[in-house]
Amino acid sequence: MSEPTPDDSEAEDGSVRVGTTEEVIEDSPMAVPVNGTAVAVFHHEDGFHAVDNRCPHMGFPLTEGTVEDGILTCHWHHARFEISCGNTFDPWADDVPNYPVEVRDGDVYVGVDPQRDLSPAERWAERLETGMEENLDLVVAKSVIGLDDAGVAPEEPIRTGVEFGTTYREDGWSSGLTILGCMANVLDDLRPEDRRRALFTGLRHVASDCAGEPPRFGQPALEVDDAGPERLKKWFRENVEVRDADGAERVLRTAVETCDREAVEEMLFAAATDHIYLNTGHTLDFVNKAVETLDHVGWDRADDALASLVTSLTGATRSEELSSWRQPVDLAEILFDAYEDLDDMVAEGEGREWTPPEGFDDTLLSDDPHDIVDALTTAVREGATTTELADRVCHAAATRVAQFGTSNEFSDWNTVHHTFTYANAVRQATRRTDATELYRGVFDAATNVYLDRFLNTPPAPIPEPGETDRDPDAILDDLLETFDQEGEVDTAGSLVGEFFDAGGEMADLKATMGRGLLREDAGFHTLQAVEAGFAQYEAAETDHDRRVAMVAPARYMAAHFPTRREAEQTFTIAERLNSGEAVHE
Repeated sequence: MSEPTPDDSEAEDGSVRVGTTEEVIEDSPMAVPVNGTAVAVFHHEDGFHAVDNRCPHMGFPLTEGTVEDGILTCHWHHARFEISCGNTFDPWADDVPNYPVEVRDGDVYVGVDPQRDLSPAERWAERLETGMEENLDLVVAKSVIGLDDAGVAPEEPIRTGVEFGTTYREDGWSSGLTILGCMANVLDDLRPEDRRRALFTGLRHVASDCAGEPPRFGQPALEVDDAGPERLKKWFRENVEVRDADGAERVLRTAVETCDREAVEEMLFAAATDHIYLNTGHTLDFVNKAVETLDHVGWDRADDALASLVTSLTGATRSEELSSWRQPVDLAEILFDAYEDLDDMVAEGEGREWTPPEGFDDTLLSDDPHDIVDALTTAVREGATTTELADRVCHAAATRVAQFGTSNEFSDWNTVHHTFTYANAVRQATRRTDATELYRGVFDAATNVYLDRFLNTPPAPIPEPGETDRDPDAILDDLLETFDQEGEVDTAGSLVGEFFDAGGEMADLKATMGRGLLREDAGFHTLQAVEAGFAQYEAAETDHDRRVAMVAPARYMAAHFPTRREAEQTFTIAERLNSGEAVHE
């Protein structure tokens, strides 16, 4: 193989002279610079062929490969390409760009532009689908970066992920699509370079969720004439109650076709709260994330997206079936008794304005479930809206995370996390619909805050307001370094408190936490916790509530970091490949 040798000979059409036919035959394979790109030129079976010298898989030089029977094989990972067109036999490798070659008067010329049938946006959209179908993280990463470089709005790959995830997983909506929804929600809070990482994170989790799973075959809508939202809501809840997934799906699809969006969302939230704390809170969280994700991709995707929720509703574990909700105190019975009077309580409070009484937050964090439920029922009778109550309960759930005692078993982080993300889902849902049923979600979340009380024994201190002369940027640098060290949970919380004291910009804190999150192999719960914390910060009305909202996810992150950062390595390789950098020197 010859070394790349620039040739100043250029034809009138701009093509580059490589050499005489005899020279190319003798030196094949040879690498030559063409318009700033190293192009591999081969003589094979009495013909001349030219392709980009960088293997599209990992960037190794294809001139080091071999050609046999029309197949060019890269010697590093054995990716194979048809030599005349550049198409790959291996989906994980991608096609290699090929260049036109002509022989004129005994000289070989290579055109300066690769032969592409698709625009960059079309090509990377196609590659994204392949990457998800084959569950190939590197292909997904390269596709996300390529789409962004081509100026494609993030809603497009999100839409691809939603369509893929709701089609190729029989059990429907799960953690992968929820992660994608979380990442869509925080995009605006991230540095521009981390927005790509967020999309990659969401999409790779969707692909992983669907890998090896059977596809989903949907049920058709009912051919009913104007059943009306109230009757459809009743039918839907009845089908969910008896765990009839097919019937529930047909009703839901009918509602999407015939009802307005709020009526459909109300139907889903009602069914998700007909029983207590379904699937440790995941069911309502999935419903909320599905409708939030449709804010990004459009309601026209609602049919399949919402239908994918049915299995998590009909197959959910109902917490009233669990001993922890029945013994030693029958919490389920306390709640069901309250729900029987819910309509009367709401009617009594209609037209009244509620202000949280002194000690209300302390009651929510107390160790008497009767006091907690009594405080909530009194609030409803005094006019408290679902949103007002959800705000206070969500703050209580965030406090459990912010004060989580590190002497607990590590797995118990999941316990306080589930309550926090469930409470956040309830709160977000109350901002979409004023359905009375969502009071039940508030009560369920508050009761779970009670169940988590032992995890704050003793409670970790929440950093109180103070004074500092430190630069906010220096504090953020320390926070990132803290995430590099195992077990620095309390330090992370203290640094967030100090950042508040230093008067730092919250956009910078969010961007830094996002950077720390996305460089790690963060799991489902950690990704959820950060998104919920950001949402709670935006909803908070006091400095204390805002501190708790950000301290909670920072401590959760510190408890789960650092990781191996395998996904970040994959993403970095993809960036270097797409930008033309050498991955292997």
